[in-house]
Amino acid sequence: MLSTIQPPRYLSRFPLRGRTKSRSFHILSSAQPVTKTCFAADQSQILSIRDSLLNRHLSAVELTHSYLDRLKQTEPHINCFLHVSDPDKVLKQAQDIDDKIKRNEEVGPLAGVLVAIKDNICTADMPSTGGSYILEGYRPPFDATAVKRLKDLGAIVVGKTNLDEFGMGSTTEASAFKVTANPWDLSRVPGGSSGGSAASVSARQCVVSLGSDTGGSVRQPASFCGVVGLKPTYGRVSRFGLMAYASSLDVIGCFGSSVADTGILLHAISGHDSLDATSSKREVPDFTSQFTYASSLKSRPLEGLRVGLIRETVDAGVDSGVKSAIEGAAAHLEQLGCVLKEVSLPSFSLGLPAYYILASSESSSNLSRYDGVRYGNQASSDELNGLYEESRAKGFGSEVKMRILMGTYALSAGYYDAYYKRAQQCQEILFLSDHSLLRRLWS
Repeated sequence: MLSTIQPPRYLSRFPLRGRTKSRSFHILSSAQPVTKTCFAADQSQILSIRDSLLNRHLSAVELTHSYLDRLKQTEPHINCFLHVSDPDKVLKQAQDIDDKIKRNEEVGPLAGVLVAIKDNICTADMPSTGGSYILEGYRPPFDATAVKRLKDLGAIVVGKTNLDEFGMGSTTEASAFKVTANPWDLSRVPGGSSGGSAASVSARQCVVSLGSDTGGSVRQPASFCGVVGLKPTYGRVSRFGLMAYASSLDVIGCFGSSVADTGILLHAISGHDSLDATSSKREVPDFTSQFTYASSLKSRPLEGLRVGLIRETVDAGVDSGVKSAIEGAAAHLEQLGCVLKEVSLPSFSLGLPAYYILASSESSSNLSRYDGVRYGNQASSDELNGLYEESRAKGFGSEVKMRILMGTYALSAGYYDAYYKRAQQCQEILFLSDHSLLRRLWS
């Protein structure tokens, strides 16, 4: 199968079809030789795809047909995508890869890997709307740095995924265009704001995908959809080409069906970028070098590892279901050999209000560029102020308007010190508390 997890029960009615039966489920066959790496290839669709292509067990065209067929079957039910790439262009890219392999030419490490891109990440010659009416039909003349790096390594962009408008939401219900469903249960949400990216990987419509995370927008939908989601450290991945929501918090993140695939994807998009002054100049390590074979693990593979359990995360006010899940995870870690230590982070409760003040304030500034003149759809009006008002009133959804108003208020004269400045101070306190917590954990 093309997934390392079992397909959702509902989607099991939509089997992944290849051009012939024998070509549909051979990618992860244990009988095939695998590339010698530090982790089992059956944990990585990317490595298995590469191995199958180079050993001529499967062609890139056949593989692409399988995914496109799957996408065509499932998309009307899930609504992961706001735009799907032209199948002819996608198959042409796949054919070019097959031709290179036939000529024994070198192909990139992501050759033949179908990638979905969140629609607030710019892609050349493809719509990039941010999930908002105000950018409906907008086609950037350039690729985001992360997208360009994937293409340079041979990846094929299969389409642009749905999101909460400009990343403001946690369910993908705040998109201006459609509501995405959770592939495991169509009556439930996939999380957000990167719900379309998470659901597309979970539903096996693509191999991996890119999302963006400001306050949990990759990690939360990954949890909801049963895939692996990762928010990199700020600065590790260039933000050039990512539509700004809260610039000091925004990060492009990764989705995959395994830790291995997510690590490979992160390695592909990481590194300094001269187009983003906030991108880190630190050398990019090989994230996959720390992976190990499952067969080589002991019965207590986490022996000696210390894990802190923050008391405030299980105190009064936490939902009983969440509390049970945390306690269950802690017990499982202890069974694997971890040493758990309860620690206190008194400033923990400051995190959420500080986030909303900072994020809303920065979004108020960043989204001011969408005025109907420089960017986005323009409303008809006889005078300039009317043009601004009509364009923004019709272009922005209710969630975006609410956050712009909150941010404008927090930044206004007389309230800046009381709200925005105090939120920044809270952010500094939380940062220092994190370091203090680590010191206590290791003491």
